Amino acid sequence: MSFLLAALALSAGLAAAPAFAAPNIVLLFADDLGYGDLGVNGNPTIRTENLDRLAAQGLRMTSFYSAPSCVPARTQLLLGRYPSRVALGGTGPGGAGGIPDGETTLAQALRAVGYRTAMIGKWHLGYAREEFLPTGRGFDQWFGLPYSNDMQPPWVRTDVPLWLYRNAERIEHPVDQDRLTVRYTENAVEFIARQGDAPFFLYLAYSMPHLPLHTADNFRGRSRGGLYGDVIETIDWSVGEIARALYEARKAADTIVLFTSDNGPWLNLPPRMLAGGVEPWHAGSPGPFRGAKHTTYEGGVRVPLIARWPGKIPEGGVSAEMAATLDLYSTLIQAGGGADPARDGYDLMPLWTGAGAKSPRNEFIYHRRREIQGIRAGNWKLRTVDGDELFDLEIDPSERYNRAAAFPAVVADLKARIQRYENSL
Repeated sequence: MSFLLAALALSAGLAAAPAFAAPNIVLLFADDLGYGDLGVNGNPTIRTENLDRLAAQGLRMTSFYSAPSCVPARTQLLLGRYPSRVALGGTGPGGAGGIPDGETTLAQALRAVGYRTAMIGKWHLGYAREEFLPTGRGFDQWFGLPYSNDMQPPWVRTDVPLWLYRNAERIEHPVDQDRLTVRYTENAVEFIARQGDAPFFLYLAYSMPHLPLHTADNFRGRSRGGLYGDVIETIDWSVGEIARALYEARKAADTIVLFTSDNGPWLNLPPRMLAGGVEPWHAGSPGPFRGAKHTTYEGGVRVPLIARWPGKIPEGGVSAEMAATLDLYSTLIQAGGGADPARDGYDLMPLWTGAGAKSPRNEFIYHRRREIQGIRAGNWKLRTVDGDELFDLEIDPSERYNRAAAFPAVVADLKARIQRYENSL
């Protein structure tokens, strides 16, 4: 079947299939992919036809927040907590930290209500002890890297080798990163094909487009967006393969598919990264937003979010309502039949399905690692890093105009909100 015919068949199958009480969940999490890297978000040269199609079949959110770097983003996603609430310790090469025993991961919560769980890709939440690995934190199986793909010479000074894992076993060093996205995808497709009637949760955390960039030979040189475009189009191919696998397994209509990113693109590279073939232009686009990875300007924390659930989430929707990775934790647990986890997130399903016109989230706390750097409440955003910066994100999403001097009462209110949060820690 040609790709176009498969896509048309998929769309037809989605429209006709009945709803399912306990949906399967596929969560696709890119690394350092910027808001402006997708065609549906306005990229002029990178082709993302599968992601664009996914958005057409569901909902695209334009005010969706993560964190400005890898570990905090994963903390919010898999624990439903702001980074300032959780002390993980070192999670990179040589680090001894991990998710504390008292925390419940998204995978553990879903497994408790009958889900089969699998993780593929980058973990970065602890690996020093076996119980810190994904298989010790709620995932039945894992294939991937313990942390970022640059955490080895010449980019990081370490004697700890970067291993590819299968479950708790180290299986490959050095890692063939050129085929990493392809191998992740193959493992995801195989997992989907093996599933029976029980619901499943598949978390695929791509290692790309985090630097250094890698892609398979058959994708190299195909994009008008250069090597970075090749890498994004490889991820787009992966999304298409997973969509195809769901259709062929007759599970597409019963599956929530989510695509997002951990943070914005890595611009203004530190000197250590400009080695081993890495170039300054090996980075994506924050779209219309100011800032990038490692900053709490919008370009560092506002990321794409696409959500598809046939028959539940209306097709072709676009929402500018505020939401965050924190909310995916609560949303997915409750969609799977679990109880409200009472973390820092909210259930987005009424918003997604049209039952509620407004997001339950009315504020978001910006963190740089575990440091609180600002807050958004409604349309107002306050950054407190170098003095007070106040922006009206409804009319100034690019954060060009500091309105702090004109609205001292708003600044005071937002500082009081930050103080209330800090008092809750």
